[in-house]
Amino acid sequence: MSDVVLINITGRDRKGLDAKFTRILAEYGVNILDIGQAVIHNHIAFGILAEIPDSKDFSSIFKDMLFEGHNMGLKIDINRIDNDNYEKWVHAQGKERRIITLLGRAITARQISAVASIIAENHLNIDNITRLTGRISLKTPLANPKASVKLSISGKPLSILDMRRKFMEISRETGIDISFHVDNIYRKNRKLVVFDMDSTLIQGEVIVELAKLANAGEEVNKITESAMRGEIDFKESFIKRVALLKGIKEEQLAGISRNLPLTDGADIVAKTLKGLGYKLGILSGGFTFIGEYLKEKLGFDYMYANELDIENGVVTGKVVGDIVDGEKKAILLRQIAQKENLALDQTIAVGDGANDLPMISIAGLGVAFNAKPIVRKKASNTISSVGLDGLLYLIGIHEREIRHEINKVI
Repeated sequence: MSDVVLINITGRDRKGLDAKFTRILAEYGVNILDIGQAVIHNHIAFGILAEIPDSKDFSSIFKDMLFEGHNMGLKIDINRIDNDNYEKWVHAQGKERRIITLLGRAITARQISAVASIIAENHLNIDNITRLTGRISLKTPLANPKASVKLSISGKPLSILDMRRKFMEISRETGIDISFHVDNIYRKNRKLVVFDMDSTLIQGEVIVELAKLANAGEEVNKITESAMRGEIDFKESFIKRVALLKGIKEEQLAGISRNLPLTDGADIVAKTLKGLGYKLGILSGGFTFIGEYLKEKLGFDYMYANELDIENGVVTGKVVGDIVDGEKKAILLRQIAQKENLALDQTIAVGDGANDLPMISIAGLGVAFNAKPIVRKKASNTISSVGLDGLLYLIGIHEREIRHEINKVI
C-alpha cells in the first residue's frame, strides 16, 4: 500500500524553491494530494501532502529533501499520515464553509484573538487567512489607513445567531467591522450591486437640505430621523415631509445636486466595480433629480427614486407616481436581477436606514453602511469604521485589484 506523508518546508523564501522540491518528488513519481503555501515578510510556509507509491523508497525521498533543505537553509519536516486519518480527512470535505472579514483602520491582536476565540467556541476550523489590504509603512503612514483580513472557516456553527451577537459586541468594543457570510458558488459570481442614495452614496439627506430652503428644516429632520430608526412608517413619514417642501422653486434644485458631497470611497467603489463588470443601481427613497445626477457622474446602470411634482416651476408638495419605500426597493432589486438574468444570491444591497432592510435581507450579500442601530442589529454585514470602499474588501477584492481598476480609468 502506498504511503501518505505531510511535508512542511519553512524558512526564508527564495525564487525557485517550489520548483526544486517538487522536482525531487517528481523523480520518485509522487502524487500530490494537497498543496499550499503562504509567504509573510519573505518567510515561507510551504506544505505538501503526498502519496508515495509502493515501489518507492520513502527514506531516499526523505534524505534528498533534507539535503536540499540544508543547502537552502530551510527546515524540512516530513511525517507519515495514518491511512485511516487520511480517509477521515477526505470524507470531511463538503463541510459548511463561511467567510469572516475583518475591516478597520488597523487590525490588532486583540481583535483577531476575540474573533478566533468565538470561532473555536463554535467548533469551527480556520482553514486560511488572507490579507486583503496592502502593506503598511510605519515611516510614512497613510492619513486614512485601511486594514482588512479574510478568514475562511469550515464546519457547522453551534449557533449562528450567537456568533453574530458576539461579533457585534467585538465591533462595538474594538471599533472594527466584522462581516460573516456563507461561502458558496455565488460569492465569486455576484454581478449586481444596488445602493441606497442618501447617507450611503452621498453625505446627508437631500430632503433635509430641501427643507432648509422651505424653512422647515427642524420639523423635517425630526421626521426623517424617526423614519430611519424604524419608529414610524416610511411612506407615511415621506408624505408628511414632502408636503412641507411646497413652494420651493425648481431652479433651486440644481444647486442641491452640485453641492452635496459624495460619501468617502463612493467614487472608488463605482470605478472598481464597473471595471470588474458589475452592474450598479441606485434604489432610493430620495429624489430623481439627485439620482439622475449621480447616475451620470458615477456611471451607474439603474436608478429608481421619487419624482417631485412641479407645476409652473414650483414644488407642489407631492410626488409623481408610486413612492419608493422599503418594499418597493426589494421589488425593484428582484426586477433588475431578473432583467440581468441573475439569481438574488448574485446580488449585493447596501443601505443605512430601516427602509433598506427589505432589500438588504433578500440580497445575496446585504450590507449596512454607517447604519442606524436597528439596521446594524438585523444586517449580517456592516461597514462603519471606514468609507464606502470598504465594501470592496467585504466582497473579497484585494487592494492590488482595486488599484489596477482605478489606474485603468485614470
